[in-house]
Amino acid sequence: MQNRIFSFPPIIDDHSEIIILGSIPGVKSLEKQQYYGHPQNKFWKIIFELLDEEFTEDYEQRIQILKKHHIALWDVIDSCERKGSLDSEIKNEEANQIEELLEDHPNIKAIFCNGGKSYKNLQKILGKNYKIPVFLLPSTSPLHTVSFEKKLEDWKKIKQYL
Repeated sequence: MQNRIFSFPPIIDDHSEIIILGSIPGVKSLEKQQYYGHPQNKFWKIIFELLDEEFTEDYEQRIQILKKHHIALWDVIDSCERKGSLDSEIKNEEANQIEELLEDHPNIKAIFCNGGKSYKNLQKILGKNYKIPVFLLPSTSPLHTVSFEKKLEDWKKIKQYL
């Protein structure tokens, strides 16, 4: 039996206009208790580049930058069993209460999924024709071997909703 892991609470407030959903934190993120805590994950570099903000390693400042730009962050999976950090190793997953979160935060006007696992799981939760747009973005994981430039270009569609 593998250990059960749990996602973090959402980063969201009443001013959030978009939400970015991952699958569930990897080993490094769980160790650090930070979203996208693996140093080779490109999430934070992409976000800071998109928002034209000065990059920082300080996690609290990162969260404040997200809030300043009305970006919420969460995961589609609340808990699961997984060996390592691969989404393909996820077993016995339980979904987060995405629909309730969106109902509680009616300012959210678009959902962006960081990678295929997040997108597929979200479609199971919300259905394919949800009332607000849902976008699949390339995973920022170092295991997704698309260039930084290509990922950044795809992630630019976030700016249309901010």
